[in-house]
Amino acid sequence: MPFVDLETNLPSNQIPEGFAKRLCTAAASILGKPEERVNVTVKSDLTMVIGGSAEPCAQLLVSSIGVVGTAEQNKCHSAKFFELLGPTLKLSNDRIVIRFYPLEPWQVGKKGTVATFL
Repeated sequence: MPFVDLETNLPSNQIPEGFAKRLCTAAASILGKPEERVNVTVKSDLTMVIGGSAEPCAQLLVSSIGVVGTAEQNKCHSAKFFELLGPTLKLSNDRIVIRFYPLEPWQVGKKGTVATFL
């Protein structure tokens, strides 16, 4: 059950219509998870600074069980997320940061229990 959160200082009117859905579909493909299990949040209009600059920027937080736990996995995931984010948000790669968080099944609650028991 991946969680994908995009935070950006771009104004909401510069986020393409349907972007959250597009990011959901892309994340499912990139992470090899069913789209119906992917959770996406897009937060715009934030006060943000990356590398000492408040120029337009974004950070993507990707949390998932079993697919973001190694450098090799995340190197591949990172490249694919950058291919989507840069052109879509009109940001250069130095204005985007991705953070990966591996999750354990007991850390994700759903249907009144945790993923361990689903």
